[in-house]
Amino acid sequence: MNYPDDDLISISALAHFLYCPRRCALIHIEQIWVENAFTAEGRIMHDKVHEEGIETRCAVRISRGLRLRSLRLGLIGIADVVEFHRTGKGILQPYPVEYKRGKPKPDYSDKVQLCAQALCLQEMIDVDVPEGALFYGKTRRRTLVAFDDDLRGQTEQTARHARDLIMSGVTPPPAYAQAL
Repeated sequence: MNYPDDDLISISALAHFLYCPRRCALIHIEQIWVENAFTAEGRIMHDKVHEEGIETRCAVRISRGLRLRSLRLGLIGIADVVEFHRTGKGILQPYPVEYKRGKPKPDYSDKVQLCAQALCLQEMIDVDVPEGALFYGKTRRRTLVAFDDDLRGQTEQTARHARDLIMSGVTPPPAYAQAL
């Protein structure tokens, strides 16, 4: 089944959903977003990265702000950076790189967001995308992410759950945790 253009949800909704379904709903259903110092820092970093354009460095073609979509998964978004590396067979191999302000997280939210970008690229240009990277501003390092079957399955499942939540139009109530 392919989703129509009007029913596509943001790739970033997947990371928001995994972090907290209520947060996902507040952002993507109710359109509530309050910027703070951390989110402003992240926005500034993404603004620099998203300056659309293509450049070549050491035989690697670098595309910034590349628009992505998957009608199969019902996703749309913008990749921070997609590097195209030439393989031994002369094929340009896409390598998505997602920029994050902080440091690596203990959950899979960033990896799922990056994998969703890879799945969009695969659908758009019909080339397998086996891996990509997360660049964290705090560590100033890339973390390699292999798009194995488990991560691909988790990404597709998260896309379905986030879509169901957003299309329901219902924001979950807050979940209160007992203080330690």
